[in-house]
Amino acid sequence: MTPADGASDGAGAPNGEEQPVTDADRAVVAEQLGRAPRAIRSVAHRCPCDNPDVIETSPRLADGTPFPTLYYLTCPTAASAIGTLEASGLMSEMTDRLKVDGDLASSYRNAHEAYLARRDTHGHVAEIEGISAGGMPSRVKCLHVLVAHSLAAGPGVNPLGDEALRLLPPWWADGPCVERREDRT
Repeated sequence: MTPADGASDGAGAPNGEEQPVTDADRAVVAEQLGRAPRAIRSVAHRCPCDNPDVIETSPRLADGTPFPTLYYLTCPTAASAIGTLEASGLMSEMTDRLKVDGDLASSYRNAHEAYLARRDTHGHVAEIEGISAGGMPSRVKCLHVLVAHSLAAGPGVNPLGDEALRLLPPWWADGPCVERREDRT
């Protein structure tokens, strides 16, 4: 399986389908993040190793703080690989392309709108109205969020997330980033 395949078949999580979060999932995500997850609503995507690698969050934290990041990448191995892409200058190159490629800019704006629409299904938060994540809709400032969006929504929704995903090595190839302590079921 390649990263692009993982995005297209959901790697065990149907695209766009919410998966309830089990206690085992919460434990894995807490270990991945090094802290308890905040505002977790569902598992938005599972790695081919079956661990959550993207969670969907609520638009407001328990303490009332607005939280615009709907799709949160949790896998540290994937995050490290994405960090390497960010360090390569890819974000700057993508932002430059948005300025000259009208079709790409339009598709990226549509991704931004889809992100906002999905987040609003969990409640409208006026303080973050119109704010998505990752620099959408006019620039690229975080590939982690764009890849998380592509994994959760599936291919064809976020063109720059899809592109970054195709450039990633198979982060799961050496085994899971965190060993599960119990089954999800």
